[in-house]
Amino acid sequence: MEQDNLTAKQKDYAIFLPAISTFYATYIGKQRHDPNYIDKSRIPSGFNTGIEGMNWLNSKKGYFTYKWSLYSAGHANLDASVFDAREDMIRNREAGTFLLGDSGGFQIGKGAWEGNWKDPNCPKAQKKRQQVLKWLDTFMDRGMTLDIPSWTTRFEASRAATGLDNFQDGVAATFINNDYFIKNRSGKCKFLNVLQGETHSDADDWYALMKKYCDPKQYPNEHFNGWAMGGQNMCDPHLVLRRLVALRFDGLLEPGLHDWMHFLGTSKLEWALLLTDIQRAVRKYHNPKFTISFDCASPFLATANGQIYYDVRLDDLTKWSYQMKASVDNKKYSKDQRNFRDALLQDKIFEKFIESPISQRLKVNDICCYGPGDLNKIGKEGKTSWDSFSYALQMAHNVWTHIYAVQEGNRIYETGVMPSMLDTAFSDKNRMFFYDDHRFFKDIVNDVFATSDRGKAEKLIEHFNEYWKTIIGSRGNVGQKTQNSQSMFNRLFSQTVEKTEDCYSIDDSGLDNSKLENLEMNGD
Repeated sequence: MEQDNLTAKQKDYAIFLPAISTFYATYIGKQRHDPNYIDKSRIPSGFNTGIEGMNWLNSKKGYFTYKWSLYSAGHANLDASVFDAREDMIRNREAGTFLLGDSGGFQIGKGAWEGNWKDPNCPKAQKKRQQVLKWLDTFMDRGMTLDIPSWTTRFEASRAATGLDNFQDGVAATFINNDYFIKNRSGKCKFLNVLQGETHSDADDWYALMKKYCDPKQYPNEHFNGWAMGGQNMCDPHLVLRRLVALRFDGLLEPGLHDWMHFLGTSKLEWALLLTDIQRAVRKYHNPKFTISFDCASPFLATANGQIYYDVRLDDLTKWSYQMKASVDNKKYSKDQRNFRDALLQDKIFEKFIESPISQRLKVNDICCYGPGDLNKIGKEGKTSWDSFSYALQMAHNVWTHIYAVQEGNRIYETGVMPSMLDTAFSDKNRMFFYDDHRFFKDIVNDVFATSDRGKAEKLIEHFNEYWKTIIGSRGNVGQKTQNSQSMFNRLFSQTVEKTEDCYSIDDSGLDNSKLENLEMNGD
């Protein structure tokens, strides 16, 4: 069983960042400092480098290796001065790896980080502001500014917890946070200016107000170093292209100054290709150093919901997707020494299953470890055959499969195989429309950035306005909903899963976040 070096397979694709779960990182970190943290009987016999092999940031010991990831301050121990074994995977990672730090704006939006955020003298808000900046500066290569999500003020509990009553309050609070970061950053971490807004109009206003923080004329030595796309900016290709054109002609997409753009919570497989097309076009015509990244927590969320990735659909002119379904959970397998995949296929639990460097090292009883009569860690016989480590093992498999799917999708796309979403001749299942100039997404993007005339670029984008509505947004919306992130965000709190036969085509919006949160709090 050879190591799978996914870093070497990345080429010039937009970079997927697994949003590392603290639940998962805990196993790696605590096992480093306590070899008995995980009972030796629970470590799979195929794990020749032990638990550290689950750490894809370790190029020597990882069963698969991948140098890029994201970690959120919202889940972190923000006291950078104290040792925390749970986060050793993050804090003591291999040199040359890359971590993007999410600032935790989502926690403000949910009301979890209380304080009067529009008051620059509020002690609670100021303490959190200081902690987040210190943590990002200490541990991250790039970090996002501490923005206030546009949706915050639509929820009564959030308004009460944050002191923010409207869009303007969110803007005012973000000004305070940005000013603090500008004045107090150490320079070690490069910061991405987060763009918010739930509509095109609000997004345009937000950009007009916040763009100064990336302007080297206004902040010669302290300016932010790139962009993070939140709110409407992360899910609407029409707005994405408009914003990129504005950045280019406003001088805010310059080599060595603004080389990175991140898309928050982007899990649609087609968007991995779409973002690669944009990255390549910007590199070709304007900034050769420009890099796009995107993150999602789907591999971890899926496992928390009892699901495992088993296949990827990449057929020409179809909808592309990761495929997952309920994993095996049966006490009859507690003594079964068959390879995990073999058991799944031989017992017809799955018709197919993509083998990962993790699953090929697993026996089925590494997952289904509890048998009839066995007591769990609280001294009771539970209904499930899994313990908490069973979740971690399957998370590792899911991370590999997600990265593989993104890379394989890009490779196949390069051969001319195409998802229907990126062909202007296709829209949703109910209708088709054609432009006089039948085009592919990559052709349109190329033409947008090939011209040095801002007006021509903007006119071309508007010409394909109806086509943009057919591209499913990064949270699963289409049509007019694609142009309304409010609809997108509502799905975070009222979630559904798109079911096809016995499997699920997933993105983050189709998974129950609370189940992962429960694992984070109670799993280890």
